[in-house]
Amino acid sequence: MIRATLLALTTLALSAQTPAKPVPPTEEATIERFRAHAKPRKVAPAAPLSAEERNTIRRFRETKASVVFVSAIAAMRDLRTMDETKIPTARGTGFVWDEWGHVVTNHHIITVEEGGKRLGDVTEVEVTLSDGKTYKGRVIGSSFAYDIAVLQVFAPLGAMPPIPLGRSRTLQVGQSVIAIGNPFGLDHSLSRGVVSAKDREIDTGYNTRILNAIQTDAAVNPGNSGGPLLDSGGRLVGMNTAIMATKGEGSVGVGFAIPVDTLNEIVPRLIARERLEPPRMGFHVLPSAAAQQKFGLTRGLLVIGVDPGTPASEAGLRPLELDEKGAVKTPGDILLGYQGRVLENEGQFMAMLEVEPPADEVVFDVLRGDQVIKVMLNLKKKAGAPPREKDRKPALPPL
Repeated sequence: MIRATLLALTTLALSAQTPAKPVPPTEEATIERFRAHAKPRKVAPAAPLSAEERNTIRRFRETKASVVFVSAIAAMRDLRTMDETKIPTARGTGFVWDEWGHVVTNHHIITVEEGGKRLGDVTEVEVTLSDGKTYKGRVIGSSFAYDIAVLQVFAPLGAMPPIPLGRSRTLQVGQSVIAIGNPFGLDHSLSRGVVSAKDREIDTGYNTRILNAIQTDAAVNPGNSGGPLLDSGGRLVGMNTAIMATKGEGSVGVGFAIPVDTLNEIVPRLIARERLEPPRMGFHVLPSAAAQQKFGLTRGLLVIGVDPGTPASEAGLRPLELDEKGAVKTPGDILLGYQGRVLENEGQFMAMLEVEPPADEVVFDVLRGDQVIKVMLNLKKKAGAPPREKDRKPALPPL
């Protein structure tokens, strides 16, 4: 009992000799004290730009006015009121090709699709220049096989400088390249990388493949399609077209561009002639999406019109005929094969004709009724001028 009392007294004596710890300031007090130091920070001296940075900046400034934002415009009809409304269906990039207001972009930008099915191509576009002004444009040439479209833009020619042309065949793996485009609608975005590989083959989506494509790690994403790929000298060496993407993801750093040597061969032909001069066979088919929706056709081409005096007419191809109520009056021929190859859709067929000009005689595998027969078209016979639009009888009522 006495010992416990002494220990208690000793503890009290020691604690009386130890000074009390200071009470820390509250958080509010700290915040208020440091507010007094609020002022703009001093800017550190800038390091000089590297030669590569200066060159990239220069090339972007030189090229910016040549890169445009492309919006494809399609006319959609309200089936209830029959009113027609023009709406944008796709957006991408394009670039000025020459001094005559021609802009080059990808064909897939002007394609109207729904549910993964191709419905057709637009003819009208809106093109926004680097100054933010928008002008009307028209599709004057296109190629399925090469995924190229050419636009005539009705803008002041002085506001549309063309990009200097380079060569793609002389590119080397490891060489620096610059991509400019509108990824995700972010206009005039620049990315930089290198030529990762040459002579790749990329699928166009129409069962044709673009040869000698350029692979690059310069970041390209949806919206970059149709934009220019430049070398370090600011010359056009390709058109950004496709990316390698994993399921559910965007770009993974592997992009592809159509080589400029291919563009320089195909674009002038499209400007001069609209198409790559496939022969006029004289028949018309229903777009594949409409054929599937209306008639359940999943493969092949449904003939809906045959022009008189053409190879198709001479060969006896039979078009679909409907009565006044829209019911099938005469089933049309269904083209299942061409020159021994299976026909999937009209885009694939047009691409075939662009890549491989047909011989004087071509053979189709045709489903007529419940039989598959072979029908030969003699293309040596001149088809004559196509009928005027006002003289052509519609093969189908509006779908």
